[in-house]
Amino acid sequence: MSEPDDPAEADFSPEHVARARALRQGVWPVALAGRAAGLALLLVLGLTPAGARLVAAFGGTWAGRVAGAALTLVLLPQLLALPFAARGRVVRARFGLVTQGWRGWAADQLRGLLVSLPLVTAALFAVYALAGVTRWWWAWAALGAAGATVVLSWAAPVLFEPLFNRFTPMPAGPLRDALLSLAARDGVAVRDVLVADASRRTTALNAYVSGFGRTRRIVAYDTLLDTAEPREVELVVAHELGHVVHRDVARGTALGAAGAALGMCALALVVTWSPLLAAANTAHFADPRSAWLLAATAATGGALAGPPGCALSRRVERRADRHALALTGDAAGFIAMQRRLTAVNVAEPSPPRLLHLLWGTHPTPAARIAAARATP
Repeated sequence: MSEPDDPAEADFSPEHVARARALRQGVWPVALAGRAAGLALLLVLGLTPAGARLVAAFGGTWAGRVAGAALTLVLLPQLLALPFAARGRVVRARFGLVTQGWRGWAADQLRGLLVSLPLVTAALFAVYALAGVTRWWWAWAALGAAGATVVLSWAAPVLFEPLFNRFTPMPAGPLRDALLSLAARDGVAVRDVLVADASRRTTALNAYVSGFGRTRRIVAYDTLLDTAEPREVELVVAHELGHVVHRDVARGTALGAAGAALGMCALALVVTWSPLLAAANTAHFADPRSAWLLAATAATGGALAGPPGCALSRRVERRADRHALALTGDAAGFIAMQRRLTAVNVAEPSPPRLLHLLWGTHPTPAARIAAARATP
């Protein structure tokens, strides 16, 4: 058997490294092309008269144009993204990561549409109603964006997660007792331990802690419970408990709310700039025909904010890893768990540095294993 080219990949067989690299080379070009196409669509319709004409086609009334803007802003990007998402799904299926049929996949796309359309519609009606009555619309919109971020952070595990997965209580037994004991030892109150039916979509392994206060629960993928050793499940959950102990969800929500408010203020400066309004063929922002300009500006800002956000995410994940190691005192088990997750998820132990810096939300598997070995 040949030795791995990268010493950081020494914990993994050359066959796994080659397989994970092949998956990345099959998936990432499609994903990047999809992102580029989506951004290009927004820029073309937002920075030319085409977007204004599209919204104007929904009639001359203010409400009709706002509703038409929301409908097209949700539908067109999703329709454009479908072939890229489908191609990525085909590639992942070749590597055994997909268990869901096309009908189920299509149903998930429809569910996502039914969730996003009302949210976007409500947001646009609020923004354009404010813009039509006060010059301080951006301040009220910033407060609304911050509040919506907080509400959606709470609503996601309670309202949205059940739309895409079924959750059942983990049967009483040693593993459930061990997870509840682990949370109690960590000072984290959890309401229940649930099992998500992830196997009907994927073979990937995962667990997480979601909810706030009385809604907080430990959630484990059934794929993890079916393939991992109980101790490895505990270590995955110990990492997730680290996020709770360090208030990562609350801090992330607060940071997201602040970012949404500041982002709305920045958007207001850009979308009221006369040259951009002229390019979009609208006289003033309060005209709903500027909706595509608003979306293009927001998407550009989101793309620029992505890499710093990923860097912050990696820092948070490293801290959660340290917490899991301190809570369990089991570096060897942590390493075994990381190796299993990496192998089953067909993850690349040490992906290309630029790709990881721009889009990596977690430390690389090789880095996480090296950090565990370095733990006293």
